[in-house]
Amino acid sequence: MLSLTSYCNLRCQGCKYGRDFMPGSQLSWEHVRDVLDDAREAGIYKVRLYGGEPLLHPDLPRMIAYCRDIGLSPVVTTNAVALSSRIDELYAAGLRDLTIGFYGVGDAYDEYTQRPGRARKMEAGIADVRRKYGDTVRMQINWLLRRQTCNLALLHEAFDFARKYNTTLQIDMVHYSLPYFTEGPDRELQFREEDRDAIDVVIAELLALKEQYPQMIRHTPEAIRSMPDWLLQGPGMKVPCAAREMIWVGADGTVQLCYVTFKLGNLHQMRLRDMLYTPAHTAASRAAFALDCPNCHCSAGERIMRDARSVTKYSR
Repeated sequence: MLSLTSYCNLRCQGCKYGRDFMPGSQLSWEHVRDVLDDAREAGIYKVRLYGGEPLLHPDLPRMIAYCRDIGLSPVVTTNAVALSSRIDELYAAGLRDLTIGFYGVGDAYDEYTQRPGRARKMEAGIADVRRKYGDTVRMQINWLLRRQTCNLALLHEAFDFARKYNTTLQIDMVHYSLPYFTEGPDRELQFREEDRDAIDVVIAELLALKEQYPQMIRHTPEAIRSMPDWLLQGPGMKVPCAAREMIWVGADGTVQLCYVTFKLGNLHQMRLRDMLYTPAHTAASRAAFALDCPNCHCSAGERIMRDARSVTKYSR
């Protein structure tokens, strides 16, 4: 997971990028090239390029092309606001996978991102990808489920948007431990126990949509049924973690086992290859599996499906 840049063209209510998290930081092409080489040598096969907003990085096409050249599969996570202006060069470089942060349509999007007029640019970017390149580009929209969006009307709005542009739909739950996210003033974005009924209504509808459109909803039924517990229990949700299989690189060169913690070093002092499979890496992997950490709901659905007790609990 490479956070290429801390710069962003939005100011989302729940995000610190572009303001308070690694301000002014950006990975150089040389650092990214070395990381990709080391990742390939270590047996990593998939690379997520994100930010901040990765489309603001001038070397993004070069990075995508290099991934392809050395046999890595790149996916870019973007807000799509600048997608219309960059999709041609990204496609020519070999990009075929996009995930897109989705916060609603029209005024709702602009209010959350605190940038008037960006909803129109976001949708125009997605429409341009489909118009120019059809289904050769796989797209997924990640709808942020938070207190303010937890209702049937907004769920269907996100679902209809995904159907309109033939994308898959993933539900991203509002976070509580990622250092670059915030729960808003007075934790206004975060769920509370009194929200349980509203959550249950949305989850029931999501299960119905999953049954009717199984390929469109990314989550398994078990993962969907677990969402109320993730949302309300927070760090108390104890499901084994598979962070040992990932590496996170921040825009300032910080290398960690995962998005939240377990720092292994910094690219400005050493190569990624010198941080992998060390005693520190091994210790971090064991601690992550044991949840000796702040805990989070990253990869929540995958974690549910890897844990036999969770699968049993959240099955019909």
